[in-house]
Amino acid sequence: MSLLKRLTNSRPWRSIFRTGFFIRTNLDRSLVIFNSLVLHIQPVKARVKAIRFTYTFYLGMISFFLFVILTVTGVLLMLYYQPAIPNAYHNMKDLQFVVSNGLFLRNLHRWAAHAMVLAVFLHMLRVFYAGAYKPPREFNWVIGVLLLIITLFLSYTGYLLPYDQLAYWAVTVGTNIVGYMPTIGHKVRFLLLGGNVIGENALVRFYVLHCVILPLFMTGLIAVHFWRIRKDGGLK
Repeated sequence: MSLLKRLTNSRPWRSIFRTGFFIRTNLDRSLVIFNSLVLHIQPVKARVKAIRFTYTFYLGMISFFLFVILTVTGVLLMLYYQPAIPNAYHNMKDLQFVVSNGLFLRNLHRWAAHAMVLAVFLHMLRVFYAGAYKPPREFNWVIGVLLLIITLFLSYTGYLLPYDQLAYWAVTVGTNIVGYMPTIGHKVRFLLLGGNVIGENALVRFYVLHCVILPLFMTGLIAVHFWRIRKDGGLK
């Protein structure tokens, strides 16, 4: 018996991979999907046209992988960033001129963010054009719209973090617009800024939104989005 076969037939291997290593039948393929935490949201079978590039242009997966890139680069940027005044601005300058490959890391995060906004917009247009929002997929369309909104909020909250003039005035304009909402506008603006003016309280709140709250919502909705695609019969 070969070493590979002995390994795949061993008790530890079977306790982790219930179906074994060698897949011979359709039942084996189904069990691999059902018993895998990573693969269980994928369909057991897929139509040939659904995996063609021109069918979806892979815009959904491109958006997801850009989110993964943003998560990894964002965590690395957190190691060099302090949400405080004037540290935030100086940290950005250190990343640009002092930290090894810091400028590349920041630009990778920035351009991945721009690309993700574009990819999500194009993905929504593709889904709308294909009519994939129609019954029974309405719920997943709503999830997609929420993901688009969170993507835009992630871009906006990240805008303040460098704490330069561009960021300061962009957030000033945005929060002033929020302040004009009927009835609750002033309270929402105060909640976002932690006061009446943009300062360290606002920086900390935008930092928490950008690095913790919004990514958690995004991750949860992405999981539901993938799951619903499978439950609704795969890609359309």
